[in-house]
Amino acid sequence: MNQAGLLKECKYNFARSGGKGGQNVNKVSTKVELYFDVLSSRILTDTEKQMIFKKAGNKINAEGLLQITNETDRTQLANKEKAQKKFLKTIEAALKPEIKRVKTAVPAVENEKRIQEKKDHSEKKFSRRRVRKDSF
Repeated sequence: MNQAGLLKECKYNFARSGGKGGQNVNKVSTKVELYFDVLSSRILTDTEKQMIFKKAGNKINAEGLLQITNETDRTQLANKEKAQKKFLKTIEAALKPEIKRVKTAVPAVENEKRIQEKKDHSEKKFSRRRVRKDSF
């Protein structure tokens, strides 16, 4: 995966962070919004684009832009770096091939063990019952 090429295709938007923080929050635009146009990317193949839409679809808006935001730090540069790391992790996770699960049969020993535990539990419950006089 060409990380530098992917980061070159990203567009950034800066805004004021929300929440508490006093003067710094009210004056400085530290929040970073990273946008990546998945469909018009020259680096990704068509199958990779489909994988990204399938696995990271909740982060893609109506225009087909993958959107990552970060506003945890006090500086724009730190937020931008964190957003880039988050973006690369998202792409990497989306392009990771799924490993098919191979079904295996339950071993006979495990089945016997489970049945024996059920019998022991049943016996324990049965021994706790009250004995009635009329049952003899």
